[in-house]
Amino acid sequence: MNIHLHRGDLPGDLDLGPVVAVDSETMGLRPRRDRLCLVQLSAGDGDAHLVKFDAGADYAAPNLRRLLTDPAVLKLFHFARFDIAVFRAYLGVDTRPLYCTKIASKLVRTYTDRHGLKDLCRELLGVELSKEKQSSDWGADEIGEAQMAYAANDVLHLHALKAALDPLLAREGRADLAAAAYEFLPARARLDLLGWDDTDIFAH
Repeated sequence: MNIHLHRGDLPGDLDLGPVVAVDSETMGLRPRRDRLCLVQLSAGDGDAHLVKFDAGADYAAPNLRRLLTDPAVLKLFHFARFDIAVFRAYLGVDTRPLYCTKIASKLVRTYTDRHGLKDLCRELLGVELSKEKQSSDWGADEIGEAQMAYAANDVLHLHALKAALDPLLAREGRADLAAAAYEFLPARARLDLLGWDDTDIFAH
């Protein structure tokens, strides 16, 4: 595993290919309150690129914004709903096209209620992930090696998970439903940011 740390944006000449795994770290779980600190990306080649935003950042990041909105690049997430809401709040972009391994898991692994990244990696890939650094200070001026390794692991396995989940979606006849759910996610993120995060607007 190679980890590359960048400050404020991706290098302009970095090509991560047509499918990029993406995740983020924030100061907490409320996008309107808790600032974006880190964006992790991987092309599925064992390398992770971490973009760190320091306190007071302007979040200009033109290269990162271009990647997140590039129609030719599929962005892979686990629980995309949160990450793309954060990107809209701080980077001002609607991320698409995208794929969410958590949604895919919920559509096909109906025999369990365990759809966390750690659970998926264990069952589908035989990989054990450590979540020790999940709750740590991502806003610090410098982040430690253990934090960077944790952040990298959040994207390094998403390509393999997609490869494992796609046949299950096809087998269960739910690939089209998953695609429709992914397409709706930017609107779902906007609803979250506007205060409808705990309200089911489709309910009676």
